[in-house]
Order: sequence, then structure tokens, then C-alpha cells
Amino acid sequence: MNEQLAATARKCLDAAHLGSMDFPSIVRALIEAGFEGYEVSFRRGTSTYFLPNGESVQLALPESASTVAAEFRARDVERAVREAQNNVPGYSYAGFCEKVKAAGCAGYMVSFLGKRVLYFGRTAETHVEHFPQ
Repeated sequence: MNEQLAATARKCLDAAHLGSMDFPSIVRALIEAGFEGYEVSFRRGTSTYFLPNGESVQLALPESASTVAAEFRARDVERAVREAQNNVPGYSYAGFCEKVKAAGCAGYMVSFLGKRVLYFGRTAETHVEHFPQ
């Protein structure tokens, strides 16, 4: 993976945590760079960005003291997603991550091709969110 693509992925990850770009803007920037999706692993503390040719870049997430709850609660994950989509007062991506981890979300996969996000728990239970129209 070339340095420019890796820098774009890093910029988007940092912007999410700083609150300087919203999800649609991040998706747009990554698609324009040529990425087809990414995966966040809360257990590994990584975010991996994928190109169609199989190349990827893995970046470390900011440190977090919280762990992923044992039970996956899809309704709580969905509630956190709705808060993000509606940009409720006090919303932050870091807060979103804490909420979904407390709801048992071990990670999520974002597919630009499928226009959806697949949230998954430690027991492989899932919740799918389609990109808003």
C-alpha cells in the first residue's frame, strides 16, 4: 500500500476520533481514495482498511480502558447508531465506541460495496445497518 493511501486512512481514523469529519464524509474520502471498506476490531484495538486488490493497512485505535461486554445486545448497538446518525447533543465517536463495546460489540465491518455496516459480538451474533438513503 502506498504512503498516500495509508495517510488517507490515518486522516479518516483521526478525524473520526477528533470529531472533525462525520461518517458520510469519512466514507466519501475513503471511497475516493479507492478503499472498498474497513473493519474495526475493539478486541485487537485496530482498524484495517481494504483495497479491492487485497492490500490493506492496519492502524492502531486510541487506547481504551473498557472491554467488550460478553453479551451482544443488538438493540443497544442500534440505539448508539441512531444517536450517531442524528448527531445527538454530546455525540462523539469515542463515546459511540464505548457504548457499542458495553453492548457487546467486538467490532464492525463497513462495506462500501454493500452499503452496510455489520456489527458483531464475541459469540458471532450480528446486527446489520444499511447506509441511509
